[in-house]
Amino acid sequence: MASKTHIILVTLLSILSLLDYSSVNAQLSPNFYATTCPNLQTLVQNAMRQAVTREARMGASILRLFFHDCFVNGCDASILLDDTATFTGEKSAGPNLNSARGFEVIDTIKTRVEASCNATVSCADILALAAREGVVLLGGPSWIVPLGRRDARTASQSAANSNLPSPFSDLANLISKFSAKGLNAREMTALSGGHTIGQARCSLFRTRIYNETNIDSNFATTRKANCPASGGDNNLAPLDSLTSTRFDNNYYKDLVARRGLLHSDQQLFNNGSQDAVVRTYSINNAAFARDFAAAMVKMSNLKPLTGTNGEIRRNCRVVN
Repeated sequence: MASKTHIILVTLLSILSLLDYSSVNAQLSPNFYATTCPNLQTLVQNAMRQAVTREARMGASILRLFFHDCFVNGCDASILLDDTATFTGEKSAGPNLNSARGFEVIDTIKTRVEASCNATVSCADILALAAREGVVLLGGPSWIVPLGRRDARTASQSAANSNLPSPFSDLANLISKFSAKGLNAREMTALSGGHTIGQARCSLFRTRIYNETNIDSNFATTRKANCPASGGDNNLAPLDSLTSTRFDNNYYKDLVARRGLLHSDQQLFNNGSQDAVVRTYSINNAAFARDFAAAMVKMSNLKPLTGTNGEIRRNCRVVN
C-alpha cells in the first residue's frame, strides 16, 4: 500500500513539474486569437497599409520599434510605455530618444483591435504583427508570427542603453550583442538587412563619411552634401542608397561597394567573418529573404510573457 501511495505521489509530482515546465516554457501559437479575435490580422494589415501609404518610411520605423522592444527584456511591448512622474521607461534611453517612432500607428491599431475584441490582444503581439506587415508592404518576405505574448508592467531604460547595438559598434561587439540574445552571427547579418529600408540621422554617420577610409569616395561626397561637418545633426539619409523604400538585398550590394552608411553597417563587410554572408545576400535575394524571415521568427520568441505573467494593456502607453 505504501509503495502504491509512493508511486501515485511520484506520478503527481511528475505531472506537476511538467505543468510547471510547460507554463514557464509556454509555446506561442500563430492561432492564439483564432476564436477570440479572428479578424486581428486583417485589422493590423489595413492599418499598416494606410500608415505605409501615407509614409513609406513607417514600415522601417515599426520594424525598428519591434527590434528595440525584443532586445530589452524580450518582446513585451515595454518600449511603448510612456515616462511618467514616477516612472522612467525606454523611450528616453539613448538609442530611442528622438529616433524611435511609429507609436501613434500602434495606438491606432490598438484602438481598432479593442473596438473589435476588447481586453484580448496584447500590445506586444500587435507590434510583432505590425512589424511583419511593414516589411511585406515594402516588398519583403512574410513569415508566420507566433502569438500569445503578454505585455510587461515595467520597462528598463538601463537595459535599453546597454543591450541595444550602437551604430558605432565594431563587428565583435555586434556579434556579442546578438549572441547575448541567442542569435548567431549569420542571423545578426540577416537582421541587419532591415536597413534596406529606413533612414539615419547625420549625427550617426558623420564620423563615417568624414573620417573613415573603407568608404567609396563618391558616396562620402554625396552624403556630405546633406550632412555638414558641424550642424544638421537631424538631417536624414537613406540606409540603402539604391531603394530605401523597397525591402530587397540592395543594402548588401551597398556594403560590397563600400557604401554602408553607418560604421556598424560597413563592419559586416570589412575583411571579417561576415564578408562571405554579405556577398551571398548581395547576389541572392531569395537567400536573404529566407534567412531574414527565419531570424525574425527567432527574435520574436525572445523571452515572451505568457500565461498569467504580465497583462493585456488597454492602452499601449500605460500599464492597466
